[in-house]
Amino acid sequence: MNDIETVRYHAVARVLHWVIGLAIIAEIVIGLGHESWEGATWAMPVHKATGITILVLSMLRLAWRLTHSAPTLPATMPRWQTKLAHGLHWLFYVMIIAVPITGWVMSSAGKYPLNWFGLFDIPKLPVIPKSALADFAHEAHEVMGIAFIPLLVLHIAAALYHHFIVRDGVLRRML
Repeated sequence: MNDIETVRYHAVARVLHWVIGLAIIAEIVIGLGHESWEGATWAMPVHKATGITILVLSMLRLAWRLTHSAPTLPATMPRWQTKLAHGLHWLFYVMIIAVPITGWVMSSAGKYPLNWFGLFDIPKLPVIPKSALADFAHEAHEVMGIAFIPLLVLHIAAALYHHFIVRDGVLRRML
């Protein structure tokens, strides 16, 4: 195997990966659990602010990815796994941008203000409450948010499989 430094993602990509990934996991927990937490008035403002943070970081990550190539996958990896890995990564890029945008659209149609952790206001988009756009954004946000769960499980399971079973250095590329 090559020296690990030659196959690792750049530090910028690694930091963005882990920050966005951990924020998405927190978002799923808050998004799915906020209604069952009695008196958790903090949950949705934090969920919205974190979503906007994910959107901004994801745009940076996509720009970085489009201007910096990813390290190649091991030559020993079967072609179907390589294709699945590339497809899943690009699906994640779509989702880490689309989910926050649909949340922003949905929240823009709501009555509550949007702000970033109480520090500054986030402008609302011109969305009419109960419009087709607001309804679509709400459904898309929920469906994609729930769809993140099996995709994240697959992503994490594949990384652990490559690290502990195949031992081909795939996980170490992002550490």
